[in-house]
Amino acid sequence: MGSSGKVKPLLFVAGVLAAGWAVLLALGGAALAGVGPNESDASAVTVALPSPVRNVRIIEARVPGRPLVLIDPGHGGQDPGATALSGEVNEKELTLQIARELRHRLAANGRVRIAMTRDSDRYLTLDQRSALARRLGASLYVSLHMDSAPNPLARGASIYSLSDVASDAEAERLAKVENSAVARAAGSDGSLRAILSDLAVRSQMTASANFAERLVRNSAGRIELRPQPHRFADFHVLRSAGVPAILFEAGYISNVEDEAMLRSAEQRSAIVRALAATIEADIAARTLR
Repeated sequence: MGSSGKVKPLLFVAGVLAAGWAVLLALGGAALAGVGPNESDASAVTVALPSPVRNVRIIEARVPGRPLVLIDPGHGGQDPGATALSGEVNEKELTLQIARELRHRLAANGRVRIAMTRDSDRYLTLDQRSALARRLGASLYVSLHMDSAPNPLARGASIYSLSDVASDAEAERLAKVENSAVARAAGSDGSLRAILSDLAVRSQMTASANFAERLVRNSAGRIELRPQPHRFADFHVLRSAGVPAILFEAGYISNVEDEAMLRSAEQRSAIVRALAATIEADIAARTLR
């Protein structure tokens, strides 16, 4: 047989390997297309490609490539949020106003890139808001809200960060109210995914708490704060943002003094200065690590 006897088996093996690779490539292409070899195959894999980010304007920093801060004015559209004590203004209008003023100050300083989840009176779900943080690659997520309470004497700002366990009954109540719009499928998150993401969530919680404490320090003496202003609970929008995130309650819209403050551009500037200084310091500290 000599050398000709060896060539045929080699050609046969090469042919088998080539056929095998062709089958694998075909299966892979079918999986990416969302169908298996047989369209009725229940094991087919569908890969969902994200749609382009629309209606989001990013303001660049003076230096290219700086971290991005996503400002999220709460409520909007058919969701007005809380109504002011006077009945003349809603939470959705005031959160948008503060967000625009904060964006303007950060843009003037030029130390970070900035985007807003909404820049008009439009409705976004909590998942749409937090998804923007992930898709834009945000380094920090700041959700802006106003508080409301049956007690008209309650006033002052508070800062909430993410935690598995609420700091107090009021924080737990607020988280339940904010999370009420989220439809959660039971068992949608498998145990393996939970284990793999646990360390990332712990790191996110720590960074968020550090930001909240820094904001408390920068706000003291500048704006009215509630007793024990840093509180925490399991807020869905903060958890699903996947980045350091806080929910800032700028004051009580149900209090006559806080309402007057929140409706005054001059008085709101103290809130904006505290937020901007904290955002820039926090980003700088984490960038240097």
